[in-house]
Amino acid sequence: MRIVTRPDFDGIVCAVLLRCALNIDKEIYWVEPHEIQAGQAAILKGDIIANLPYSPDCTLWFDHHVSNKPPKKIKGRFEIAPSAANVIYKYYKKQGMLDNRYDELVFNTDIIDSADLNRDQVRCPEKYPYIILSMTIRNKDYKDLPYWNKLAGLLADQSIDHVLKELEVKKRCERVVKENAAFEKHLLLHTKTIHNISITDFRSLDSVPDGNRFLTYSLFPESIASVKIRFDSPEHKHIQLSIGRSIFNQQCNVNIGNLMARFGGGGHAGAGGCTLKTKNAGKAIEQILDIMFQNKKQS
Repeated sequence: MRIVTRPDFDGIVCAVLLRCALNIDKEIYWVEPHEIQAGQAAILKGDIIANLPYSPDCTLWFDHHVSNKPPKKIKGRFEIAPSAANVIYKYYKKQGMLDNRYDELVFNTDIIDSADLNRDQVRCPEKYPYIILSMTIRNKDYKDLPYWNKLAGLLADQSIDHVLKELEVKKRCERVVKENAAFEKHLLLHTKTIHNISITDFRSLDSVPDGNRFLTYSLFPESIASVKIRFDSPEHKHIQLSIGRSIFNQQCNVNIGNLMARFGGGGHAGAGGCTLKTKNAGKAIEQILDIMFQNKKQS
């Protein structure tokens, strides 16, 4: 029995909950959504997938992304919820396999994964322990895999205050604060707003800057959604597209997850992404932007 999840805060908390509920001590298998969708992930019988698209090879599956809604009944649980951790927590608490120990952790995971943030939390994440911790989680060619494993271990039995005092975590939090300041400058230089959609194009940069993904909504308050375009590697073979509804100006009607699913990606109603081959990306980006500009309500 192995936990398969994605390397973001929700995924890490999913791993914490599954380990506790099912007493799993095997290494976590960290996977990105596109690897499941492309059949690149080695999913085995007995695997428990969380916070990722469904694979028929797994034994249990838990998720909450609207674009991943299964066509038939599955073993596990699918539910539209603030986080996949929320789905797992309720599932195993109902069975008496988890108690209230992780209430605070799951509550904050819901806030972070659903982007239920206020302006102060966006501008000053260092004031909010769980939010700043979530921003230390990165995925660049799986270089941070040991760190994800460390957090899964720390969050299982340590308070958030103790976790933030751990040396590596503390250094990463300090780095995030510096990066957010630099990221703001990059956003201002490389973002334009068209039809109330902020479009940030980082393709001219050799290195894509890291930073607070919600900052754009504070910097461009007139925008109802943001689009970020970047190359996924120095080889420029693929382009990554990330879209999110503004968490402050809530007038976007487009279901982002469903839109991204049409182009091989996925996500929530309010946020999602896809990976496009560079040679064909121009037309796809044009189509996606046109849908965003129209901002039509969907059934």
